Amino acid sequence: MVNIAEVTAAPSPDLLTPDNCAVLFIDHQPQMFFGTGSGDRTAIINSTVGLAKSAKVFDVPVVLSTVAAETFSGPLMPRLAEVFPEQRIVDRTTMNAWEDANFVEAVKATGRKKLVIAGLWTEVCVVLPALSAIAQGYEVYVVTDASGGVSPQAHEHAVQRMIQAGAVPVTWVQVLLELQRDWARTETYAAVGDVVKEHGGTYGLGMVYAQAIIGAHAAG
Repeated sequence: MVNIAEVTAAPSPDLLTPDNCAVLFIDHQPQMFFGTGSGDRTAIINSTVGLAKSAKVFDVPVVLSTVAAETFSGPLMPRLAEVFPEQRIVDRTTMNAWEDANFVEAVKATGRKKLVIAGLWTEVCVVLPALSAIAQGYEVYVVTDASGGVSPQAHEHAVQRMIQAGAVPVTWVQVLLELQRDWARTETYAAVGDVVKEHGGTYGLGMVYAQAIIGAHAAG
């Protein structure tokens, strides 16, 4: 029951903020993209880079990880690596990143309890660490459009499995706008607009139009 006397203009503690989350990018590598068939791979690349730039705008800690980069899967996607040129990449042999001690230590080092996860493939390299993190008390948010599986069914079933375990499905634009949440936050306003215009498709084009017709401070 709602106690009207206690209702205030305050955000839910469930919301993502720049201070309470970390973003994990798992196995965005050539060989994994070759086998991705759940959606348009160019769109997944765009969403992944958009998510990466969103994290950078708000100085959210990130963990970058690959699997068998030198022997099978190839290097981390260049456009993702370019967003974090100084970032150490944790390479693994394990399909489940949460079974790699270096990866888990990197996550622990962020100090965050909300984990925003994106990766390839959804049904293996996303679902396994997501379930493992949830089992150890983390809150997990899965960026579905920056992830992909070998088929639409594989991707969707993996997402449903994570939801049943307590994970929250989100999209990269949702993460970006949840971090911003108020267009009066001028310190990130322009940078958020730039990310949207570059990676937000028709939404970004709409911002270009609004700023051209209405004025420089037209909001999204």
